[in-house]
Amino acid sequence: MAIGTKPDPKQDITQPRLGVVGWARWGWRQLTSMRTALFLLLLLAIGAVPGSVFPQRSFDPGRVADWIDRHETTGPILDKLGAFEVYSSPWFSAIYLLLFISLIGCIIPRTGVHLRALRGRPPRAPGRLARLEAHAEGEVEGSLEEVREAATTVLRGRRYRVASHDDVSVSAETGYLKETGNLIFHTSLVALIIGVAIGYLWGWKADIIVPSGESFVSTVTRFDTWAPGPLVDESSLAPFVVAVDEMTADFNDVDPNARSFGQPRDFEAQVRVDPVEGESFTDEIKVNAPLEMTDATVFLLGNGYAPVVTVKDAQGEVLYKGATPFLAQDGNYRSTGAIKVGAATQPEQFGFVGLFLPTAMIDDQQGPVSVFPDTRAPALALSLYTGELYPGGQPQSVFTLDTKSMDKVETADGTDQTRLWLTPGDTKTLPGDRGTITFDGIERYAGFSVRHDPGEELMLVSALLALGGLITTLLVKRRRVFVRLHEEEGRVRVEVGGMSRDDDEGLTEVVKQVRDRLVGESRTS
Repeated sequence: MAIGTKPDPKQDITQPRLGVVGWARWGWRQLTSMRTALFLLLLLAIGAVPGSVFPQRSFDPGRVADWIDRHETTGPILDKLGAFEVYSSPWFSAIYLLLFISLIGCIIPRTGVHLRALRGRPPRAPGRLARLEAHAEGEVEGSLEEVREAATTVLRGRRYRVASHDDVSVSAETGYLKETGNLIFHTSLVALIIGVAIGYLWGWKADIIVPSGESFVSTVTRFDTWAPGPLVDESSLAPFVVAVDEMTADFNDVDPNARSFGQPRDFEAQVRVDPVEGESFTDEIKVNAPLEMTDATVFLLGNGYAPVVTVKDAQGEVLYKGATPFLAQDGNYRSTGAIKVGAATQPEQFGFVGLFLPTAMIDDQQGPVSVFPDTRAPALALSLYTGELYPGGQPQSVFTLDTKSMDKVETADGTDQTRLWLTPGDTKTLPGDRGTITFDGIERYAGFSVRHDPGEELMLVSALLALGGLITTLLVKRRRVFVRLHEEEGRVRVEVGGMSRDDDEGLTEVVKQVRDRLVGESRTS
C-alpha cells in the first residue's frame, strides 16, 4: 500500500498464525496464571464435596451397595460418574494434577523475579513526587549532601532498602517480605498436595469394633473395614496387638431436671499394647488422645453396648455365642443391631434384628425407648428373620441385616411377627423348632480407627507454613518512598513522596513522619 493512501475496508486482514508452538505457549501461560490456579483450587474443593455427601467404596463398600440398591435410577448413573470413588476418579485426579502443574509453573518464574528484585536497587526517584499517592514537603537548613545523608539515615532506621542514584534524591523500598510470604504460601500448597498424594498412595485406614475383654491384631482379615492406598503392601503392616481391658463411659446423673442430664462426661478405653518389637505397655485412649505408635495411630471414634447372647439349636448345640455390637441412635443409646446366626442350616439360616435399650421403657406412642444412656434397666427387643444371610456374597454392615431376601417368622396364627423381649438372664424358645436364645449379659465396645499416613508430617508443616505465609502476605505492605531535594537560597526544600502496590491507608502517615523527622533533625542541629 502506498504512503498516504487509505486502506480498503473490504480487504481481508491477515491475522498472524500462532502455530503449534505458539498455541502451546499460550496454553502454558493460561495454565500457569494465578487466576487459573485459584480457579483450579476452587474446583478441587467443589469436586471433593461428593466425597463427603456419598459413601465411598474404599471406606464402606456395604453402604455403597445399599445406597445404589435404594436408588435404582440415580445410583448406577452416579456410580459411572465416580461419585462413590471420588478421590480415585479420573476427573478428580485431572483437577489435582492440573493444580499441581499450575502452581509449579506459577512459582518458578515468580521466584526468579523476586530473587532479582532482592539483589537489585530501588528505582530512581520520579521527577514529580507530587503526582504520587502520598506527598509532603518541608524546608531544612544545611547542604544537599548533609540532608541527603540525613534522609538515608532516617529511611534505613525504618528498615528500608535505600539507594541514591544522584546527589539530589534518595530512593527507598520495603515490603519484600510480602512477596516472600506469597511464595512460601504457594510453595506450601504444592508441598501440601505432595503430602496428600503420599498419604493416599502409601497410607491406609482401617476400622474395627472391639468389645471389652477382647483384642485385635493388625492384620487385614481382622479389621471390619480396610481401605489401603494403591501402593500399600498388605503384608508390610507393622504387627501389633491391642487388647481392650475396659471401656468406660461417665454420664451426668446428678439432676434429672437439668438439660445436661444424661450427657456424656468422658469416654475412655483402657488398652494393653503388645508390639512385636519392644515391651508391652498399657495406655488410655480418649476421643482427643489417640494411641501413637511408630507405624500406626489408633483413634477412639465411638462406643456403645454389645449384648452377649447365646443361640442354641433344638439339640442344645451352640450356634452362636458372643458380644454383638449395637449402634446407638440417640443420646440415650437406643441402639439398633443384628445377630446373624450363620451356623444355622436346618431348616435354614436365620438372624435377629432389633433394639438394645440400656434403660428400657415402653412408651405409648414411640414404643420401646431408652430413658437414660447407662444400663439401669437393660432389655433386648428382637425380631426373627429366616433365609439367606448374605445374598450374593455382598458385604454388609455388622449392625444391619439384609431382610429383603428373608422372611419374617410369624406367630402360630399367622397374624403377627414374632417379637422377643429379653432382659439379662432370660431365655426364650424360638418358633419352628429352631432352638433357644439367651441374653447372658452386656459388654461395652470401643470403635477404633487405625490409620497410617506417611504424609501427615509434611502436611502439618506445609499447612503451618502456608498459614504463616498468608498472614505475612496480608499484613506486610510493599512501599516505596522517595526523597527529592531542591536547594533554594541557603536552604533545602525537601519533597517526600510515597507509593504502594496495594491499598495502603498508612502510607500518607509514613510520608509525613519521614518529612517531620528530616525537618526536626535539621532544626535540632
